[in-house]
Amino acid sequence: MNKQQILAQQRKKLIAANLSEYADTVGELNWVTGAGARDAEGVRGSLIAGYGDMVTWLFSQTKPSLGPISPGCRICGNGGWSCLFINGKCNCRCFYCPTAQDEISVPTTNHLPFSRAQDYSEYVNHFGFEGVSMSGGEPLLTADKTIEYIQTVRQKCGESIHIWMYTNGTLLTEEHVRKLKDAGLNEIRFDISAKDYDVEKLRLAVGRIPTVTVEIPAIPEDKETLLRMIPILQDVGVNHLNLHQLRLTPHNSRFLKSRGYTFLHGEKVTVLESELTALSILKEACDNRWALPINYCAFAYKNQFQRAASRKRNAAFIMKSHESVTESGLIRSITLTGPSQRIMANAETLAAQNPEKTLWQISGNKEQITIHPSLWSFLDKTDTCLSLTYSEAVLSPVLSYQNPFKEIRLDSGMKIYAEKRGRKHLNLDSDQMPLFEQRVIVTSHEPTPGADPEFLNEEFITPGLQDYF
Repeated sequence: MNKQQILAQQRKKLIAANLSEYADTVGELNWVTGAGARDAEGVRGSLIAGYGDMVTWLFSQTKPSLGPISPGCRICGNGGWSCLFINGKCNCRCFYCPTAQDEISVPTTNHLPFSRAQDYSEYVNHFGFEGVSMSGGEPLLTADKTIEYIQTVRQKCGESIHIWMYTNGTLLTEEHVRKLKDAGLNEIRFDISAKDYDVEKLRLAVGRIPTVTVEIPAIPEDKETLLRMIPILQDVGVNHLNLHQLRLTPHNSRFLKSRGYTFLHGEKVTVLESELTALSILKEACDNRWALPINYCAFAYKNQFQRAASRKRNAAFIMKSHESVTESGLIRSITLTGPSQRIMANAETLAAQNPEKTLWQISGNKEQITIHPSLWSFLDKTDTCLSLTYSEAVLSPVLSYQNPFKEIRLDSGMKIYAEKRGRKHLNLDSDQMPLFEQRVIVTSHEPTPGADPEFLNEEFITPGLQDYF
């Protein structure tokens, strides 16, 4: 099977999953056509070419940025961020909101509930996060609770941790700003699209909270409004503008479909015009030499980097010493199978390198040996075959009793469980073994002729913006 056939197969699976998720309304959604996708990729390519060297492509070329990104964005991309949804209720009703946002709920992050600020601060400290954000809902609907959690994290983790908060700003007062600053807030992010792009509440925060960021969806209909706003934001004293991509969800689909958007297939359904709007705003900013730093937070970035960061952090608590972690954050196990004489000879060789057997183990029947990739070069692979097992480390407040797990007890007494959930097992043929060595062990990212093997999808973050299909 060649690369084009594999790509077509992967796209077919994604399209089927998307159509299944929106089965009741699939005929009402304006899905991109093949010709439309090609035309749009041409438009996107022209916009990007127009940036010249003014725009930097960060995080495997998934995030284009004109100027520096905020401290919170940098921590997010580097994998050191915990986002706490302090509540699930909002006082605005934005058409693009992915969920209903109609109940206060318990503060939650990655499906872990934290009803006490002390438990959350212990979690942040135990897992070594570099940054924490307070999101919702609208955090100022529960302002006292939000401030308590910020203050408790600051007291537990010290001055080095970066704390930011997302808000639509409509409820912000001078007293809130004072309390947030005193609690230790480093950055505040406003979604001004929730309230007609009003900048007055920004003025309350500028000069008081160290970093003031505007983070909004790239709404195609609002492009001209936003272009007029950028010089105003700069004059107000905003430090950063983050544009993110609209995404279709079962909750917002009835609103997005009425706007005539074109929907793109992928791991989640995204809005084509939203990405082109963000990229064209970057182009205008380049042409006008605006000083306000602007970046585009594409779904391609969020979906890969945020998930990989969570997986990597969790993996450290459950993986074995002979296992390793992929760029995509999965736990990888490398096993060589062959005649017992060959495997035993390899075991003797590895024992000379790692006598404690912390980086390798041999099966009871002496026909399999599992190794850490650092020992790969010592193996004699003659008459053997290679298999790869990929697992995902997930944190849970309760046990499923279906997977290997480890209990993590915080100083506050709260228990969290790290589970290793099997994801994929692949047997590589003789032609793929040297390709695995080249692309993974030697870490050469050069493209190879012929078929792209399936293991690459598990190993790496896909660079660049999403394909249109």
